[in-house]
Amino acid sequence: MPSVTWFEIPADDTGRAKAFYRDLFGWETTPFPVPFKDDFWMVSTGGGIGGDLFGREYAGQQMMLYIDVPSIEECLERVTALGGLVVAGKTPVPGMGYLAVCEDTEKNRFGLWENAP
Repeated sequence: MPSVTWFEIPADDTGRAKAFYRDLFGWETTPFPVPFKDDFWMVSTGGGIGGDLFGREYAGQQMMLYIDVPSIEECLERVTALGGLVVAGKTPVPGMGYLAVCEDTEKNRFGLWENAP
C-alpha cells in the first residue's frame, strides 16, 4: 500500500524553523547540499519518515508530503482519471529516484515518489 515517505517544509527563516521543530519534536537537521537549492537541510525525525527544510521559494508555499508508489506513470493516470491535476510530471532525482507533483480535487498539493531501480 502506498504510504508517506518524505515531507518538505518551506520556511521564511530556516534557522527559526529548525529551532521550532527541534524544540517541539526533537527533530535534528543537517546540511543537505544539493545543486538545485541553497539553504537546504535534511530533517531526521528518528522514525522511518524523513524530510527536508529549505528557504520558501514563493509566497504561500506550504508543506508537502510525498507518497511512495511503485509506478509514477500509473499513479499520474489515476490522478487525472479521478479529477486531480498533474502539476509537474515524472522528474528524475539523480541517483535516488523520481518525483511528481499533483493536486487533488480540493486543490491540495501532494508529491509522488518512485525509487530508482
